[in-house]
Amino acid sequence: MSLSGKVAIVGVHEHETRRAPDKGEKQIMAECARAALADCGLSKSDVDGLFAASMSLGIMGVVEVAEYLDLEPRYLDGTNIGGSSFVAHVSHAAAAIEAGLCEVALILYGSTAASKAMAIGTGMGGGSRDPGRAFVAPFGLTTVGSYALVAKLHMERYGTRPEELAEIAVATRSHAALNPHALLRDPITVEDVLASRIISDPLHLLDCCIITDGGGAVVLTSTERARDLARPPVRVLGCGEAVRHQGSGRPDLLDIAARQSGEQALGMAGVSHREIDFCTIYDSFTITVLLTLEALGFCKPGEGGAFVSGGRIALGGELPVNPDGGGLSSNHPGMRGIFLVIEAVRQLRGECGPRQVEGAEVGLVHGTGGSLGLLHSGATLVLGRD
Repeated sequence: MSLSGKVAIVGVHEHETRRAPDKGEKQIMAECARAALADCGLSKSDVDGLFAASMSLGIMGVVEVAEYLDLEPRYLDGTNIGGSSFVAHVSHAAAAIEAGLCEVALILYGSTAASKAMAIGTGMGGGSRDPGRAFVAPFGLTTVGSYALVAKLHMERYGTRPEELAEIAVATRSHAALNPHALLRDPITVEDVLASRIISDPLHLLDCCIITDGGGAVVLTSTERARDLARPPVRVLGCGEAVRHQGSGRPDLLDIAARQSGEQALGMAGVSHREIDFCTIYDSFTITVLLTLEALGFCKPGEGGAFVSGGRIALGGELPVNPDGGGLSSNHPGMRGIFLVIEAVRQLRGECGPRQVEGAEVGLVHGTGGSLGLLHSGATLVLGRD
């Protein structure tokens, strides 16, 4: 499939709340839907494609959302592959629009993870209820434990240092300081990260994402129709999806899905790494960002520590990463992929004020779902200014 920029993202909204004990997931979705449609000048009656997922919706979840919104779309997609779901939804929506299956697609997410005190990273089982996981994670390996194993292996194989992981947290916190809606805005240093308590060796507290409530919405339609709407369209240039699992039982924990999905997305877009102006990358932990940048091909395996150092991924650097502050400092309501898309769109529309990436024309989005080292999904998008 070649999208060739024929489909565009035309409306986005990020729910400003970081804690909303008085709201439910569907209410957050509804508020985001209304705002995203208003953002582009469309109405609920224009929507004929609906995409939704969450940590609590069941197998009929997207249908329940349609009922809550009083929508009767002709195309539905409730794909749930963890935190990368909404990045994948964009590519699914683009394909559906290109195929004529729908004309206006609405993607939704809502979560009250913080209000419900969900143990997202430290709950036993690594995010899976499959009893078969006991054979590869025999004592109920936690999500943070899985990522810690990956980080430890990277350090032992390549000599990566904790200070280099800390640089990622410092850069994203500097971005969050420029985002009025970010949960954590106080500056931090590498020393602060290393002084924060160990959660799972070698990951410190400030190497780990925060937990918040929140939600978002994304609206897509054809590029032709998009040019008549309220906001500049952001074209979907390329996409890719992949999965990594235990396979034969002898996996390489450092071989992640981004390697496959990123190659596909960049190839479809016909874009080189040098043409990418910024990235929004799932940052459940600092090691997630480092390993993803390597897998996407921005640097060679083992060179991630040096690549993220010296301000390269901060605003004004060679490749700004997560200009909104990411899941490490801005928000992380359990499945963060939709916010990666929203920030990328806002950057390409030039709407981000003091955290704007100067001259941004092409952005790369990558979402990760599940746990690196155990079972995870990856979804990549290349987006471009019209």
